[in-house]
Amino acid sequence: MSALMQTYARLPVTFSHGEGVYLYDTDGGRYLDGISGIGVNALGHAHPAVTSAIREQADKLVHSSNLYRIAAQEQLAAALTQVAEMDNCFFGNSGAEANEAAIKLARLYGHKRGIKKPAIVVLEGAFHGRTLATLSATGNRKIQAGFEPLVTGFIRAPRNDVEALRQIAANNPDVVAFLAEPIQGESGVRMLDPQYLQAARQICTQQDWLFMLDEVQTGNGRTGTYFAYQGLDLVPDVITTAKGLGNGVPIGACLARGAAASVLGAGQHGSTFGGNPLACAAGLAVLKTIAEDQLCANAIAMGQLITDTLRADSGIGDQIIEIRGKGLMLGIELPRDCGELVQRGLEAGLLINVAGGNTIRLLPPLVIDESEARDLALGVAELIRNFN
Repeated sequence: MSALMQTYARLPVTFSHGEGVYLYDTDGGRYLDGISGIGVNALGHAHPAVTSAIREQADKLVHSSNLYRIAAQEQLAAALTQVAEMDNCFFGNSGAEANEAAIKLARLYGHKRGIKKPAIVVLEGAFHGRTLATLSATGNRKIQAGFEPLVTGFIRAPRNDVEALRQIAANNPDVVAFLAEPIQGESGVRMLDPQYLQAARQICTQQDWLFMLDEVQTGNGRTGTYFAYQGLDLVPDVITTAKGLGNGVPIGACLARGAAASVLGAGQHGSTFGGNPLACAAGLAVLKTIAEDQLCANAIAMGQLITDTLRADSGIGDQIIEIRGKGLMLGIELPRDCGELVQRGLEAGLLINVAGGNTIRLLPPLVIDESEARDLALGVAELIRNFN
């Protein structure tokens, strides 16, 4: 560890391998994975379809660069835009890169309309990444501290406040876009009201703003539809996604439709590794498996089972303020900070995460079955019951 920059407060465990919803450490211990690499391993660990796709592609070609056409990239773009009802997409390596692409796209969109200092409306409690631009768009002063000066061009608004959006529209002629997560994961799995998002979509249309959704965490089947917005009766102009798209192979995507799809031209954005053959082969395997194995429906069913099991436990009812989320993106809010439960969970063979200080965040693999989902819920209930 001494050769590593100490940017992570790592837990005292090293995993050697995984299978399905379980991880195994170097001492032979088994852990039920309730966080799936922070929403990344949507198909669990060592999924045969992804493993086969990676092996087959690695035997042929790992990287060639975007100086040339990439067949797997074109295939993944076609499949992803079809499921998203978008026109085209740009591939990077992460959610932060996907959001950077969206931010640059929005700024160029504004400049083409004659706006010299284009601004993007973002929300309190948001998390969009850790690059300087996405950090500046993020609504968390704790992770911004020490990295000033931040990138300008962002106007922050309270979440679920339509009137605040209307006031911004009335008083800020330089706004060109609205960027939000349908469910704010890092701040404690906080859902934006569907009516708020529909109103925001309407305001964007009226003002010629781009309506942009950060689906880095909510996308790829996590909430029970391929993208969360597909359950909200609206369509964005720009979508970003990553995490579950590659099941652990780094890949991110920025998708666009309509006017937004024609903003970026040759030479205006790029990524050395983005959308290389290996990453796109993994992405194609993920998309195919989510569809063929009906994992969106499974996310809804298993998320409901976890929620019902927790709510049925009379021994923890007074210790839970609220259970939030959709599908297999769940937050269990407790009355006080509960970060220590992560270590306790590890000791009990259960991998969980805490977001927003006092909320247990669950992002289990979409392949989780009834028995495993019940075990996860019962394990979390036991942690809460013994939390003094």
